[in-house]
Amino acid sequence: MTPALRWLLMLLPFALWGTAMAAMTPLLAGAQPLMVAALRLLPAGVVLLAVAVALGRPLAVDAQDWPWLLLFAAVDGALFQGLLAVGLGRSGAGLGSVLIDSQPLLVALLARALFGEAINPVGWVGLLVGVLGILCLGLPADLLRHWWLEGPQVSDLQAWSHGELWMLGAAAAMAVGTVLCRFATKHSDALVVTGWHMLLGGLPLVLGAAWMAQAPAGDGGPWAAKALGFWPQWTASEWGLMAYASLLGSALAYGLFFWFASQGDLTGFTALTFLTPVFALLSGLLFLEESLRPLQWLGAALALLSVLLIHQRQPLWQGRWSNLSSEEKS
Repeated sequence: MTPALRWLLMLLPFALWGTAMAAMTPLLAGAQPLMVAALRLLPAGVVLLAVAVALGRPLAVDAQDWPWLLLFAAVDGALFQGLLAVGLGRSGAGLGSVLIDSQPLLVALLARALFGEAINPVGWVGLLVGVLGILCLGLPADLLRHWWLEGPQVSDLQAWSHGELWMLGAAAAMAVGTVLCRFATKHSDALVVTGWHMLLGGLPLVLGAAWMAQAPAGDGGPWAAKALGFWPQWTASEWGLMAYASLLGSALAYGLFFWFASQGDLTGFTALTFLTPVFALLSGLLFLEESLRPLQWLGAALALLSVLLIHQRQPLWQGRWSNLSSEEKS
């Protein structure tokens, strides 16, 4: 695999995620969030396992990996996708997207603690620059200006809602799931494990959707503002959006993501998550004729800078110490 092709495949999951969440959002008006999450996972899992069979890979998972696979399916499959779907239905694309795309910070901490990955000061600066970038991309300029001048007590802009809490939980679940992938693929094929984790993670979501469909409207539940049946009431175009979110935004995106996450530099790879809102905004610019505000251009530049700093953190930091050593010798 050439370096250019490898980079293209590494960037593809984040480009697909940048549009998949936008595709899922309108679907939540006519379906239970947990059913939307299940329909995103189950077909994707079947597709990935079918691809594995076509490639001649055995579908069996090593017995040593099964406990980790079950935990991986529960955390990254059921928990993450469920929290994400509920959060999307209760929050806007602003702060909610910021929270979900900030998970590289937690991944970096977990990778440092569990796998001993070096972060160094350059890497930490890159992570913080990335968070600043997605803040500029996801939050209105008025909110940032008021928060900077008046502090977090600014509440009249209604930037925070219960939906953001669900999105924050989703970010934490995805970060933990990304680390669990390493343990679940120690003795088994990453593509097969990803497919099984989608199927196993989707089953509890179907059961949850069936239970919520029986709940009376307005009972105080997080997604029971109105009565919704078990099966979605969607048009043909909305089913097309669901197919896109499942086949491209899940099967292809997560298949590539967990294949790369199971090897190499976990901190550097997951830092590409900072580019997800950049791809989302660029797709709106290209296909919906939307325009980007100056603050969003700044956010995109900061996101790109953060990825550069994190991926080059070792050479940059080693070069700094080499320069210091040369000055001391002279």
